[in-house]
Amino acid sequence: MLITYITAGFAVGLLVGMTGVGGGSLMTPLLTLLFGVSPTVAVGTDLAFASITKGAGTITHRFNNTVDWTIVRRLCLGALPAALVSTLALRHFGALDAHIGQVIRYSIAGSVMLTVVALLFRRRMIAWMSAHPERQLQGKALTTATVVSGAILGVLVTVSSIGAGAIGATLLVLLYPKLTPAEVAGTDIAYAVPLTAIAALGHWWLGSIDWMLLLTLLIGSLPGITLGSMLARKVPERFLRALLAVTLTGVAAKLVF
Repeated sequence: MLITYITAGFAVGLLVGMTGVGGGSLMTPLLTLLFGVSPTVAVGTDLAFASITKGAGTITHRFNNTVDWTIVRRLCLGALPAALVSTLALRHFGALDAHIGQVIRYSIAGSVMLTVVALLFRRRMIAWMSAHPERQLQGKALTTATVVSGAILGVLVTVSSIGAGAIGATLLVLLYPKLTPAEVAGTDIAYAVPLTAIAALGHWWLGSIDWMLLLTLLIGSLPGITLGSMLARKVPERFLRALLAVTLTGVAAKLVF
């Protein structure tokens, strides 16, 4: 079974490296559907996984000066309290309860579909924003929208472990269209580190992290991400994103039905 988990970690790491899509939208459904891990444990383990991998990515982006720390602070202002409140809600309603597990399962499916929307329509949304600069938020309105976006992402990530990747990056592009792609990636990863860490600590408190599973996933994913990053330049981006969108849509349908 350990070899199977390591292989799964490698496969997810490979796809993450090739597409840039966050591992949560891939790892959590995989653990739930293929390995029969309970939704709550799948979420908690993936959050711990994400906090470690994103922490390593943030160090690299910091050295490359591709993190906008002002935006990170605004996102965290909304995301971190939302993560704490969501954790307390899971505690109150019983995170390991079967009925709550079903709710989390549906939350995972909904978050996966939001990721699909972000994958398919991100370019169109960016083009629309570029064509209508007068619609772009400024000043206090922009700050408020960023904090609210952080709060929404905080709830999504804590409950489903999905949202900090493709969804977060898409929101950043829409709110801050002047950011370079590298700055979007760096800022998105940097704010996700404290968010996933706090959410993971919350799930540890709830008893919903499988540490041996986490270790085996890390063993497989690190070389997978490295290889995927090397292959990314050789495979057409449109093909990869379309394939991923179709796969995730099927995953979401399977989670619901």
